[in-house]
Amino acid sequence: MKKGTLKQILLITDGCSNRGEDPAATANIASRQGITVNVIGILDDDQTEESEGLKEVEDIALSGGGVSQLVYKQSLSQTVQMVTKQAMTQTLQGFVNQELKQILGSEQTMEDLEPEKRGEIMEVVEDMGETCDLEVLVLVDTSASMHDKLPTVKEALIDLSISLNARIGRNRFCIYSFPGKRNSIQKVFDWSPKLDEVSTVFPKLTSGGITPTGPAIREAMYQFGKKSLLRGFENEDESDVEEAGY
Repeated sequence: MKKGTLKQILLITDGCSNRGEDPAATANIASRQGITVNVIGILDDDQTEESEGLKEVEDIALSGGGVSQLVYKQSLSQTVQMVTKQAMTQTLQGFVNQELKQILGSEQTMEDLEPEKRGEIMEVVEDMGETCDLEVLVLVDTSASMHDKLPTVKEALIDLSISLNARIGRNRFCIYSFPGKRNSIQKVFDWSPKLDEVSTVFPKLTSGGITPTGPAIREAMYQFGKKSLLRGFENEDESDVEEAGY
């Protein structure tokens, strides 16, 4: 099994897109390009999980092959780390299931194996989750309704950077916000393995404007193809890197 690079968009929003294309349809396009779209929906203190905007959160993640989680802002930090890890595990499990089908036949999945074998495979999946290369584009909704949630988002991103730094595998990490001043998204922190620098970008995270979630996901997807992603991998034979959209 060749070493792969897992690619994730981590969307942090309170839902309610109101400009541009359907964000769930755009997330599906990203998923087909090998980029998992995970979504964290932030609840107001008096908000219930049944609200229309937060149903959108679940729809985007489902279409994007990712994980969704609804959370009150005081629990955001731990949720950001959990969703990132869950999405890695889910993606790797899907890949392992594909490998098993090639070995055991098209009808077999990991759930069909006896418990002992399944446990051994899950150990491999967990190890892969720690050692594979990971690229995470954090896409932060900075529309007007997110104003009082942004301080908590900033804390969560610091915690995420600490968590990713603890992994064995190499990480690349960037932050974009939406809406941008001229485009659907705006670069806040460029691709970098130096996650401890993330706190320097927070003055750039200011709120205001509409919520073009669909166009923002589309523009975020294009950022994975930029040549800048190759920096930092100079010593690696490119033939060994397999994009892992599984």
